[in-house]
Amino acid sequence: MSGLTAGKKRFVKRHLSDESATVLIGKSGVSNQLLKEIGKQLDKNKMVKVKALKTALGSVDTKLFAQRIAEQTGSALVEVRGHTFMLYKSRKE
Repeated sequence: MSGLTAGKKRFVKRHLSDESATVLIGKSGVSNQLLKEIGKQLDKNKMVKVKALKTALGSVDTKLFAQRIAEQTGSALVEVRGHTFMLYKSRKE
């Protein structure tokens, strides 16, 4: 899933800007269990804010790291700020 409209991006940014990250990625990195948790939160809320520690990123850029997670969860990357990023996934009807 890619290509969110500008209005949808604005909506997600406005909704999550004051919220704290609901998923924290520690030094052990991304696991299947973590991807399942992100998927569950996306199914429930349509959007999730994720924060990664520097040690979880390793030498990878945060944007590339976030894009990989978005691909694995079937969601769209909305925004990356520092080590924090927002994901959006529309609900299946």
